[in-house]
Amino acid sequence: MTAILDAQSILIVDDNVNNLEVLSETLTGAGFQVAVAIDGESAIEQIQYHKPELILLDVMMPGIDGFETCHRLKADPSTYDIPIIFMTAFSETNKKVKGFFLGAVDYITKPFQQEEVLARVRVQLQLRNLTRTLEQQNNTLKHEIVSREKAETSLLKLNHELEKYVEERTTKLSQVLQKLRHTQVQLLRQKQELENRVQARTAELAKSMEEAEKARTEAEKANQSKSQFLANMSHELRTPMNAIIGYSEMLMEEAEELGQKYFIPDLQKIYGAGKHLLSLIDDILDLSKIEAGRMELYLETFEISSLVHDVVSTITPLVAKNANYFQVICPENLGTMRADSTKVRQSLFNLLSNASKFTENGTITLTLSRQTTKGKDWIVFQVSDKGIGMTPEQMGKLFQAFTQADASTTRKYGGTGLGLAITKKFCQMMEGDITVESESGKGSTFTIQLPVEVQMVTKIEFSELPQEDLFSNKQNTILVIDDDPTIHDLMRRFLTKQGFQVRTANSGPEGLRLAKELQPEAITLDVMMPGMDGWAVLAALKADPETAHIPTIVMTIVDNQNLGYALGAADYILKPINRNELMSVLQKYGTSQSPNSILVVEDDLNNREMLRRQLEKENWQVMAVKNGREALEAIATHRPRLIIADLMMPEMDGFELVHELRQHAPWRSIPIIVLTAKELTETDRQKLYGHVEKIVQKGSYQRQALLTEVHALLSEAISRKKTKQTVSSL
Repeated sequence: MTAILDAQSILIVDDNVNNLEVLSETLTGAGFQVAVAIDGESAIEQIQYHKPELILLDVMMPGIDGFETCHRLKADPSTYDIPIIFMTAFSETNKKVKGFFLGAVDYITKPFQQEEVLARVRVQLQLRNLTRTLEQQNNTLKHEIVSREKAETSLLKLNHELEKYVEERTTKLSQVLQKLRHTQVQLLRQKQELENRVQARTAELAKSMEEAEKARTEAEKANQSKSQFLANMSHELRTPMNAIIGYSEMLMEEAEELGQKYFIPDLQKIYGAGKHLLSLIDDILDLSKIEAGRMELYLETFEISSLVHDVVSTITPLVAKNANYFQVICPENLGTMRADSTKVRQSLFNLLSNASKFTENGTITLTLSRQTTKGKDWIVFQVSDKGIGMTPEQMGKLFQAFTQADASTTRKYGGTGLGLAITKKFCQMMEGDITVESESGKGSTFTIQLPVEVQMVTKIEFSELPQEDLFSNKQNTILVIDDDPTIHDLMRRFLTKQGFQVRTANSGPEGLRLAKELQPEAITLDVMMPGMDGWAVLAALKADPETAHIPTIVMTIVDNQNLGYALGAADYILKPINRNELMSVLQKYGTSQSPNSILVVEDDLNNREMLRRQLEKENWQVMAVKNGREALEAIATHRPRLIIADLMMPEMDGFELVHELRQHAPWRSIPIIVLTAKELTETDRQKLYGHVEKIVQKGSYQRQALLTEVHALLSEAISRKKTKQTVSSL
């Protein structure tokens, strides 16, 4: 506080030169900046050019005295807040009262003491600073009050909208009730002779009315359950859709082999419709995950030009379908950005697909630029077309789920209206936005603006290993993905002794990033992690071409029980099953020797039969069963070369089957390929957790035995991988 006071200025007004000298010397010695005036008029003139922090004002002076000088200063809005201390030899009370009445803050009686002057000056300056601080805090408080009032206004608006929605639903239900009552009256008038039937009908109507009333009370919950319903239905539709796609693909091949080519166009339509429906299911699932708050960002640093090249390569055939010209304007110096590359790519696909659909014999332009706004760097993607364009009314309906510009657009061009809604939500998740400019009959321009560095919403803890060590030597590198640092230390110490180099990740997103950067020989993955759990990580690894080939050992360790479990699968395939991916995995295990026998363990009949036909077409001898118990019986009769098994099955699930096979020495070497879903509902996830907990309780390993088992599985996986690489090179 002293340092602040010492920097402040004081004006001394006194017609006594000796007083001016003494006071100036005293205050200057105390570190204050001092100005002097010998009368009131010169003091007022000085203050117009430089306002002091405090004034020492003599009462008795020639010309205008101190009281009049004080009166004029307090009457001026620009000087009224400057504190004034009167100096006087008067001791009369009425004089002091007059001074205080005019606005003085204190009196110093002559002859004055230097210490008293300094003390009173410092006190008044401190009070002035405190007053300023209080005024600033008061302004801040007023601003907060205004912000809170705005928030309350927004809440009231939302509440009004909700009440309006409930009122509309109530009105509709009331109309239904009125119709039911009218029907009841008609039945009573027309069928009086059938009193018993009328009574039964009345009871039925009463039940319907009760259900309608119940539906009204649950209307407010409908919107919350919608997202969960869409997610569950999407998963239920995937299984039959996978069968439709798989069977149509096989039928096309068989029709071509049998020379029945007139079937192929119809089969291609079935196959295309199935793929289209599967794409719609994915869109619905994405939308439901966004609305439920379960959509996550997987941030990575990538070259913008590489991403644009991938998008252009994929979209070019679609652009050319309507005889359009495709133009890309992308500067070479755009560099990199940190964002979710999958969501950026999907957003560009959606915009370019729409432009291609609504434009014929025109030009479609993709323009990229880098901009700086308010000190923040942005990447701007602009998609322009010369298509049908939109009216202002049509643009008002954009970015709403299941909504297109108007009904005629939907009839002519098709589509669900989900693409733009998902794109907008993706952009907002990445701290950006999307805007549109359009004119009917002249075309449209959609603009996506994303920050160069997207910030992760949730905190991710990164490995403590030095960054330069991550790329030192990838040979025999094992990536351990687990949220428990104790497990990191345990696996590092054990696997290092076995000749492996160990890198660790504390979370799913970090594990995915390191898997791409390190390209390790194998990965150990904990299934029970907070946030992005092991099943989601496994699905992401197998869905990414850069990491799909890396052997993954799924495991878990229950620390408080010193127990653990490792799922000894040789590989994983995502559902719905892609035929090319299936064949790629099978090539690792097939040989030139005959027969190549395979056991399919799948409880869904359609999937089981589809797998049988696909495998038999590739010259595999197939045995197919519906659960783990039947699988063990089949293996006891005939030992297959390879097993494909689903995880969740009745009677004996995939976890127990793998566990039983690992317990029998003759069967331990049979490779097992596990089928796992690309997207899991919360119900599926809880079932998987239950299976893991069950197998840990029933057939878990002591920790040392588990580590030995993990080492064996890693060695098998790495050996199998190197054998494939050697064969490929030959």
